[in-house]
Amino acid sequence: MNDSNSKWLITFITAGDPSPSLTLDYMLALEKNSDIIELGLPFSDPMADGPTIQKANVRALKAGTKVKDVFSIVKSFREYSEKPVVLMTYYNPVYVRGVENFVKEAKESGINGMIVVDLPVEESSDYLRACEKHGMDTIFLAAPNTPDDRLRVIDEVSSAFVYLVSLYGTTGARDRIPETAFQLIRRAKKICRNPVCVGFGVSKEEHVAELIKAGADGVVVGSAIVKIVEEYGRDASDKLEEFTAKLRKGLSPHLL
Repeated sequence: MNDSNSKWLITFITAGDPSPSLTLDYMLALEKNSDIIELGLPFSDPMADGPTIQKANVRALKAGTKVKDVFSIVKSFREYSEKPVVLMTYYNPVYVRGVENFVKEAKESGINGMIVVDLPVEESSDYLRACEKHGMDTIFLAAPNTPDDRLRVIDEVSSAFVYLVSLYGTTGARDRIPETAFQLIRRAKKICRNPVCVGFGVSKEEHVAELIKAGADGVVVGSAIVKIVEEYGRDASDKLEEFTAKLRKGLSPHLL
């Protein structure tokens, strides 16, 4: 995944929303315009997520989606595509399954990297050892109030990219990108050796363009995509492809 010469559109959906059987269809629709697909593991207390993704988690859990189902979906996706897949999860499912066992199964299913949202760097040694052993890329988050020293550590333990949280608060589509995002990009580009990708609140082609112009190496779009799944359900695939094609146009400013 670590290609400093490219700009990435990273698209997010919650696995199993509204049912595990539809997730593969959505991934194949996203694959056409995405550089990386971020797949959310449904969790009962997704504290970093706003209402849209919270509701997606509820729908996925009501549909009976389990960890093994998510791994099975990625295995099926690998029959069609080699596009990188990043798993977004909270630490509880990783801990309950056993850290090394979880990472090993995830890697064997075809997952390329992991984001464990609520795992602080200071408590990540077991997880980092397991990821190194099984060749799993690591991605940690940095917020607008992350000090430079901590940002440097986050960069050191991330092997794919550093995920920059654009704002204070939870995920969710916003009308505009806050100034905090641009300040964080400028600071991170001076410190990080890894690519830096920006998420939380990104929902339009214009947002993508603004962040890429500001120096971001990639942009993560989640809630706006999950909202399409919520609205169109079984018929969402074409809408996902259309929407991500528009988002992708925002990557072009780096060529100017």
